[in-house]
Amino acid sequence: MLSTLGDGRVVRGLAGLPREGPAVLVGYHMLLGFELGPMVTGILSGTGVHVRGLAHPFMFDGATERLMPDSAHFDLHRVMGAVPVTGANFYRLLADKEFVLLYPGGAREALHRKVVVVVWFCSTCTVYVVLFLLLCMLLYSCCFQGEEYKLFWPEQPEFVRMASRFGATIVPFGVVGEDDICHLLLDYNDLQKVPFYGMLDEALNRDGLRLRTDSMGEVKDQRMHPLLLAPKVPGRFYFVFGKPIETRGREKELRDKEAAQRLYLQVKSEVEGCINYLKEKREEDPYRSILPRLLYQALHGPDAEIPTFEP
Repeated sequence: MLSTLGDGRVVRGLAGLPREGPAVLVGYHMLLGFELGPMVTGILSGTGVHVRGLAHPFMFDGATERLMPDSAHFDLHRVMGAVPVTGANFYRLLADKEFVLLYPGGAREALHRKVVVVVWFCSTCTVYVVLFLLLCMLLYSCCFQGEEYKLFWPEQPEFVRMASRFGATIVPFGVVGEDDICHLLLDYNDLQKVPFYGMLDEALNRDGLRLRTDSMGEVKDQRMHPLLLAPKVPGRFYFVFGKPIETRGREKELRDKEAAQRLYLQVKSEVEGCINYLKEKREEDPYRSILPRLLYQALHGPDAEIPTFEP
């Protein structure tokens, strides 16, 4: 984990994070939320700050939760203080001066899709073709590059004016590493070709659980669905928290839609900049692969902090 000081300097550790709320951590949603555990626990252990997440209502609905093969990890998110993503909950958390974790990209950003691969399917052989492709990918470790590190944010500055109302500090952040740990084998488009999947899709995405019905395009697509992944030899996650953006004292300014939109675009640009920074700098990390990290811990102890690139 790295953070950015007030003078713009990137440093190792979390010295750049604010210690008092309210604050809104705004960032990119990694595939299936792989970043959530390391980030929330890392911030808690490193600073004592408890981050509260705004999560998809699916995680709080018992009926749809039972449709998933293993939903036990949802319990951990709830225990750690996650609440359904609603305007009222966002308001309450900021009013209580909490640190709020917000992903404007939502489920669409976390449930990536592959690049489009044109394959002809006939109705009688869909399952066999899918299984054949799956077997080929497992045998030859084919990697389908897709939407990793792509932001799916709405056009409206939905969180800026709420944050400014409470004088909250906005902290943009980026995280990379999902492409170091897994391949995406079957995405939503593939599942749509599987017979009878439509019934499961309908059960998972009832009208009551749909979000962003007033948005357009890809951002409106907040449906939940499973993914099929193949593990890789694990690499490393990298987090960088950008320079905190103060809204205190700017309440009147940010009531203006154009001013709020400019700040919103600034935050989005900062998140993209954080991601690009990490993608470039991780190439300099001698401990990016798991074997050097295991060797370092064998020599220095299991609790030793493993070095990384120079910021």
